[in-house]
Amino acid sequence: MDVLKDLAAMAGLALTWTDFRGRSHEVAAETLKATLAAMGIAVESDADIADSRHRLLTELSGEGLHFITTEIGTPTLLPPGLISGSIAVLHLENGERREIRLTPGIGGLAVPPILEPGYHELELGEQRLTLAVAPPRALSIHDVIGHRKAFGVAAQIYSLPSTRYASFGDFGALAPFAERMAAGGADAVAISPTHALFAADLTRSSPYSPSTRLFHNVLYADPTAVFDEDFADVAHDEGEGAELVDWPSEGTRKLAGLRRLFERFRAQGSDAHREAFAAFREKRGALLEEHAIYEALHGHFLRENGSGGWQGWPEEYRTPSSPAVAAFAREHADEVDFHAFLQWLAETSIVRAQERACAAGMGIGLIADLAVGMDGGGSHAWSHPDDILLGASVGAPPDPLGPSGQDWGLTTFSPMALRRHGFAPFIKTLRAAMRGSGGVRIDHIMGLARLWLVPWGMESTQGVYLSYPLDDMLRIVALESHRNRAIVIGEDLGTVPDGFRGRLDQAGVLGMRVLFFERDNEGRFRDPRGWDRHAVAMTTTHDLPTMVGWWRGNDISWRDRIGELPPSHGADAQMVERNDDRRRFWEAAIDCGAAEGSMPDVKNVDQVVDAGLAYVGLSGCELAIVPAEDLCGMVEQPNLPGTMDEHPNWRRRLPADALDDPAVTRRLERLSSARTTMIRPNP
Repeated sequence: MDVLKDLAAMAGLALTWTDFRGRSHEVAAETLKATLAAMGIAVESDADIADSRHRLLTELSGEGLHFITTEIGTPTLLPPGLISGSIAVLHLENGERREIRLTPGIGGLAVPPILEPGYHELELGEQRLTLAVAPPRALSIHDVIGHRKAFGVAAQIYSLPSTRYASFGDFGALAPFAERMAAGGADAVAISPTHALFAADLTRSSPYSPSTRLFHNVLYADPTAVFDEDFADVAHDEGEGAELVDWPSEGTRKLAGLRRLFERFRAQGSDAHREAFAAFREKRGALLEEHAIYEALHGHFLRENGSGGWQGWPEEYRTPSSPAVAAFAREHADEVDFHAFLQWLAETSIVRAQERACAAGMGIGLIADLAVGMDGGGSHAWSHPDDILLGASVGAPPDPLGPSGQDWGLTTFSPMALRRHGFAPFIKTLRAAMRGSGGVRIDHIMGLARLWLVPWGMESTQGVYLSYPLDDMLRIVALESHRNRAIVIGEDLGTVPDGFRGRLDQAGVLGMRVLFFERDNEGRFRDPRGWDRHAVAMTTTHDLPTMVGWWRGNDISWRDRIGELPPSHGADAQMVERNDDRRRFWEAAIDCGAAEGSMPDVKNVDQVVDAGLAYVGLSGCELAIVPAEDLCGMVEQPNLPGTMDEHPNWRRRLPADALDDPAVTRRLERLSSARTTMIRPNP
C-alpha cells in the first residue's frame, strides 16, 4: 500500500482531501489504482508499480525533456541531465542565432535572461530544447482599451434572433447583435463555447460537452460570411417562434441547407472560393482531416449500429492511422470533404463576426469560452488518445450545491502527456479558442492547478484530486494571450484553493465576481466599488438564476419541482432565506446609489433588474459583463446544473423583438454611464 501511495503522490494525486465542512478524507486504494491506470501508469502488480515508479522518476528528473516554460528577463534553470557543456546556441523564433554561455544557478546551470517572448529553440550539443518565454502577465484590459472601465454583454448564440439560414441564432445573428451592443457602448460580447459537438447526433446540445475543442459547432455557420446572398440562398423552413429550440428538428433543417450549399459549391463554386477552401484545409492540416473523418465515421456507425462514440465502433476503426480508416476516408471522400467544408464556413463566420464587432467600435469584441474538457467518445479522444485521460471523468467533490459530488462525464488532458508532448495539445486548444475573438474565458480555471477525477464506474464521492503544472500553463496562457491579442478571464467560482486567486492576479488573468456571492461574513452584500479591480463584475452566470429569477425564487421552485432540495431544508425554508437576501440586496443597492425607493415586490421586477445592472456597473472591476437574459428582464436561466431532461438546458431563446424594447436601450445607456469612470494606472 505504501508503494502505491508513493507512486500516486509522485504522479500528482492527492492522498487526502478536505470537504466543504472541513473534514479530511483519505483516498481509497481502488481510486488511486483506477486513476493511475487512466493516466497510463501500470499498477496491476508489485512489479508494475516498481517499473512505473522507475519510469516516473526518470521523467521527473528531466531526462528526455524537450520543453521548458520561463518568463522574459528571468534566468532559466536547466535540469542536470540536459547539460553537455557551458556553451549553448539559442535560435529565436525570428530566425536570429545567438551563442550563449550558461551561468551558474541554484541547483545547476541556467540560461541567461531572454527578453524576446516566443517559442525559441535551445541547442545543447546533440539535444534540442524549446524554451517558451512568456510575458509575466497576460494581455490586460488596459492594453486593449486604455485606462477606463468597460462593459460587455453575455449571450447564448442560439438564443439570438433567427436568420435567413437558421431558425435559431448563429454567427450570422451574432454579428448584428455585437453591432447593436457596440452602439449601446459595450466593448465586448461574451459567448458560450462554440466547440464542435456531434453533427450526426443533434440531441447532444450542451456546449460544455464537446467532441473536440479544436473546431466549431457547424450549426452556427453563416453562409454569407463566405458567399454572397444569391449563392448562399439555402433558406430554412420556418421554425422560429417557439420559446425553446428543438435541436434535432431545427438543427437537421440547418444541416440540410448547408449540405445543399456544399453541393452548389462543388458544382458552381468560384476559383477564388475553391482556393480559399483548399488553403484553409492545408493550414488546419491533419487535425482537420482527422476531425472530418471522425464526423463521417460517427454518422456512419450511428446509423449502422447506434454507436454514440468510437469505443462502440468495430475494432479496426478505433485508430485513425489504421488501414480500415484510410479506406473509409477514400470511399467516403465526399462526406469527409463536407465536414471540412463546414469547418471552413464556421471558422470564417466567427472571424467575420469579430471583425464586424470591432469595426462597430468594440475595444475587445467577442470573448470566447473554453470548456474544461471533452467527451471521451468524441473526435479528440479518438484521434489523439495519448493526450487525455481515458478511464476517469472530471467532476467536483461534494459541496453545499452538490452534496453528492458531481461527475461531468468529460475527459481532459493528462498532465504527464502535456509535459511529454511539450504542452502542444494545450497550446493548440488555446489558439483555437482565441482565433476569431478578442478574449477567452477559461471554464473552471482551477483545473490549471488541480482537477477532481472520478474513475469510471465509481461514485462522485470516490474521486481524487490530480495536480497540474500551474506555472507552466499560466505562462503559456500569457504567451498565447499576447500572440493572439486576447484578454483572459478565469471562471474561479466554487471550491478555490488557497492563494489561487492571487496567483491568477499575478498572471494577469481576470477572475469573476458575481453579485449573488459578493457578501461579507454576515451575509451582507459588499459595496460594488470595493470589488476586486482585476476581475469581471457580473450579475449572474448561465448556471445561476437571472436577476428576476433570483428575486422571485425561481431557482428554488425548479429545484423543489425536480426533487433536489433536502427534506431538512426545503423550499419554504429557502424562500425565507431568499426574502432576507432580497432585503439585504435592496439596502445595499440604495446605499451605493444603484437603487432608490422602497423595495419592490416579486411582481414589479423592472426596478430589480435596473438595480442589479447598475450595481455591477458601479463596481470597481475593470470589466463588467451582464447577460442578455438580464438585459431583457427574463425569468428563466439558460442552464440548471445537475439536470439533463428535467430542465430545458441550452434551448431558451430571447423573447421576440426583446432587443428592440426601450428598456434594453435604457439599461445599456445606464451601464455605459456607470462605466465611464477612468481607472488610475498602477505606478
